[in-house]
Amino acid sequence: MADEENRKAVLARVHGKVQGVWYRGWTVDTASRLGLAGWVRNRGDGTVEALFAGPADAVDRMLEACRRGPSAAVSYTQLTL
Repeated sequence: MADEENRKAVLARVHGKVQGVWYRGWTVDTASRLGLAGWVRNRGDGTVEALFAGPADAVDRMLEACRRGPSAAVSYTQLTL
């Protein structure tokens, strides 16, 4: 039960220069290193959307990483709960 209490899932929408800069690939690699499950996709409006699920501290680290993004990106994260 304690493990379930320390888990969370977040749907994030990332805005900015995030398509055509390897953002999705970077997201998959970073989330995998953090032990997270989920998915990531480009949206037609130019944003990237991702679902991150796993240990709460790892999800929080992933969200902070998304705010920075890969070196070619200029991004900010808008969270949808």
